Amino acid sequence: MIPGNPWDGNRFGQHHVAARLAERVPVLWVDPQISYLTPLNDAGAARTLREDRLRVVAPNILRLSPVTVPGVTRPVLREVALRQARRAVRRAVEQVGARVHSTVVATLNDMLDVVPSAQRVFYGTDDFAAGGELMGTDPAWLARIERRQLAKADVVVAVSPALQEKWSAQRPDVQLIPNGCDAEHFAGADEAPLPADVRLPGPIAGFVGHMSERIDLELLEAVAASGVSLLLVGPRQPTFEIAKLDALLARANVQWVGSKPFDELPSYLRAIDVGLTPYRRSAFNHASFPLKTLEYLAAGRAAVVSDLPAHRWLDTPHVSIARTPLEFTDRTRALLAGARRPEDVQARRALAARHSWEARTAELCRLLGLDGAQAPRSRAA
Repeated sequence: MIPGNPWDGNRFGQHHVAARLAERVPVLWVDPQISYLTPLNDAGAARTLREDRLRVVAPNILRLSPVTVPGVTRPVLREVALRQARRAVRRAVEQVGARVHSTVVATLNDMLDVVPSAQRVFYGTDDFAAGGELMGTDPAWLARIERRQLAKADVVVAVSPALQEKWSAQRPDVQLIPNGCDAEHFAGADEAPLPADVRLPGPIAGFVGHMSERIDLELLEAVAASGVSLLLVGPRQPTFEIAKLDALLARANVQWVGSKPFDELPSYLRAIDVGLTPYRRSAFNHASFPLKTLEYLAAGRAAVVSDLPAHRWLDTPHVSIARTPLEFTDRTRALLAGARRPEDVQARRALAARHSWEARTAELCRLLGLDGAQAPRSRAA
C-alpha cells in the first residue's frame, strides 16, 4: 500500500483498510518519501529516521519510510527522488522475500508498476486535480498525472460516487468502494468516559475534524449565533480564516479542545448530541466522502451535513442535508430539541455497521481476488 499519509499521525481511510487487509494478507505500508533534510523542521520525521527504515508497526504490517534527496517539488529533483523511492520499495520486497499480489497506490506518485509482476490498483481517495489550489500545485499538471494513473492501473477504485462519475469519462470500469467507518470503535460512545475538558452545557452540536479551507465557517458561525453550544474537536490549519475563526472561538457558547487521539474520540462523541459536517462548496469537496458523517452515525448521533453527492448516496433520514446557513442552523436546533430515541440510535449504528471498514475491505478483497485469503504470519513479523 502506497498511501498519501505516513503511518503516524491522523488515521485516514487507508490506515483502516491496511489494518483490515492485514487480517488476510501481509501488508507493506510505504510512507510518503521524505528528504534527509526534513527532520530539521519536523520532529515526527526526526523520530522516523531514528528507527529502521523497514520495521513492523502492527500485526502483519511492515512499514517502509523511504528517504530521498530534498527539493522533490522541483521537476528534476522530483524524478531523482521518485527513482530513489522506487528502489527502496523493491529492496524492501526483496528483503522480505515476498510475492506481491497487488500494489495499491492512493496518490498520484508514479508507483503503480514499482513491482512489475503485481496487480496495479489506483485507489482514488480524492479529486486530485481539483485539489491543486488547496495544495498550491498546478491543477493542469495534476490533471495530466491523474489521467496517467487512470490509464496505467489494472483496477481503479473511487471512494465517492462523484469521483466514480468523473473518472468514468476516461474509463468505464471504475469501481465504487466508498469510505467507511470504524463502527465497532464508535458504537461504545455512550459508555465511554465523559471528557474532562468539555465545559459546555448540553445539548451540544459538535464538529470533529480538521478546521481547514475545506470547512464552511459560515455554517458553524450561524449555529453558534443561534445560541447553540458548539464543540469543535480537531486540529486547526494555522492559515485558515484566522480572524473569523478567532471570533468564533471567542464566543461563550463555543469551545475548541484541539486535536485528540483517535482512541479518545468516542468520549467526545458521547458529549455531542448532533454531529456536524459543514463542507464548503468546491470541486474538491464535491468528490469527497467525509469519514466523520459515518462516525457520527456509528456513535448513534444524527448528522447535519452539507449537500454532497456522498451524503445523498447514503439516502437516510439520519443524515440531514442543508444548503444554507439558515437551513443548517434550523436542522441542528430541531435535532437538538428532539428526544434521542433508542430506536433511532440503534438504527444509526446499524446503518454505520453496514458501511464499516470491514465491509469496505471485503468489497476490495473480492475485487482484487483476495476474498479467500487467510493471512499467514510474515517472516519479518
